[in-house]
Amino acid sequence: MVKLTELLASIHVLEAWNDKGLDIHGLAYNSRNVRQGDVFVCIKGFKTDGHAYIAEAVKNGAAAIVVEDYQEGWEDLPQYRVVDSRQSLAAMSDAYYNHPSRSLKTIGITATNGKTTTSFMTDAILEEHNLKTGLIGTVVVKYGNYSEPTKLTTPESLDLHHYFARMRDQDVSHVTMEVSSSALDLSRVGSVDFDIVTLNNISREHIDLHGSFEEYFNSKASLIRNAGADKWAILNLDDAYSASLIEETKAKLLTFSVETGDGDLICKDLDLSTGRAKFKVEIRKPFEVGNTAYEPQEFTIELSTPGYHSVYNSMVAIAAGLLNEVPIQTIQKGLKGFGGVERRFEMVFEDDFKILDDHFANYGNINVTLSTLEQMDYANLKLVYAIRGSRGVTVNRENAKAIVEWAPKLGLTEVIATVSHSHVSEKDAVKEEELRVFQEMMGEAGIRVDLYKELDDAIHHALSEVEKEDVVLLAGCQGMDPGAQIALEQLNKTRPEMDEEKLFKPLKNRVAGIL
Repeated sequence: MVKLTELLASIHVLEAWNDKGLDIHGLAYNSRNVRQGDVFVCIKGFKTDGHAYIAEAVKNGAAAIVVEDYQEGWEDLPQYRVVDSRQSLAAMSDAYYNHPSRSLKTIGITATNGKTTTSFMTDAILEEHNLKTGLIGTVVVKYGNYSEPTKLTTPESLDLHHYFARMRDQDVSHVTMEVSSSALDLSRVGSVDFDIVTLNNISREHIDLHGSFEEYFNSKASLIRNAGADKWAILNLDDAYSASLIEETKAKLLTFSVETGDGDLICKDLDLSTGRAKFKVEIRKPFEVGNTAYEPQEFTIELSTPGYHSVYNSMVAIAAGLLNEVPIQTIQKGLKGFGGVERRFEMVFEDDFKILDDHFANYGNINVTLSTLEQMDYANLKLVYAIRGSRGVTVNRENAKAIVEWAPKLGLTEVIATVSHSHVSEKDAVKEEELRVFQEMMGEAGIRVDLYKELDDAIHHALSEVEKEDVVLLAGCQGMDPGAQIALEQLNKTRPEMDEEKLFKPLKNRVAGIL
């Protein structure tokens, strides 16, 4: 039990009714999760309004409510009116769990593309340094021996601070987390004490949610702009939007580049001929972190994860490693041993031909994926594309545009497309207008589209035509999640002589897309 007055001290209450100075059990933002003695925080969402569920919350035992509007008919129930119930939930959650992120070295990673891989790379480096780590992101929440698949890239603030508290109580010292634009916009990371923040890249995504690209950028940028003078910000000078924040943060800066040769850390002598990068990192000027002083020097990095975008992701992870005083040899070993994140340019089959699996989410992501393919050695490309469902015409037009722009460079004259009818839920189903804009743009570019209702049939088409030294790219978000499993199961049937354990090894630790 905790005194409600202690939690209310963390927020600005505009008005209070029937204030009784209660001892309360906990907090809840979902009326179904309310327990006896909880405070129910009414959040106004995009589809539902928590104020409409007060009766259910009270029935389940709510002892008080936090509201944005006074609620008639609940005169006997303590009510506390605030300007923004989401911000209040975050602050009260942080107070309820006794400010857990202050006890942790917390790294917040935002970007349009690469948040997941960058966070996993960073975690791999920290683990290689024998630190007890936590990881929060799109794929999984994990710490110690605990892991669970996630529903949101960044959990709701109450859940997030609960995770931090559990990590603190298990002596975790360092936490790496993905920070989505929605989380920043909706105060899910409110009251989190970030030590290191980074904005790697930004391109058009979630525009319908934020209203405009400018608002989307401002949401992302707030992670950097709000960082204090005692924090560190890692910025990518190859990305104009990331670079623009240099003068807009009080945080200490560590900058990098892969292409321009600018910044504190630069990538040199990049070799991507095998699809897996080898390069040198040059520290261009001395800097100090804690008890560690870094002098100008060069060191070699070899990545086990394929892709040009992996280079950018690794540069952020390297910077984060240095800022956590991880020795360079340990950083090298951690990245070399890191096998990658599922569905992020993942090599799921590598024999007489290759099968790559990539989430192909948006224009920027598609560009870096296909730019890697351009630098690889292979015969022909078979692109199996799951059209992105329920993300709007704008995203689908831009995704199609990226494919069209790369098609002549990659010798691509055909796309095997699918709406993945049986493998997506209603919230990810392809709308008629989304399919239409994709087909129109392919048609205008003279690219043939072989369209399939079912993902299994689209993959079968590609595998039935694949030849030696070809690459099959399984591309797409939710609709392609089970694609790797389907492809390997089809190969298992057509090539019964193959070692099953070796064939299915890429699926061994998968969280998403397992049927």
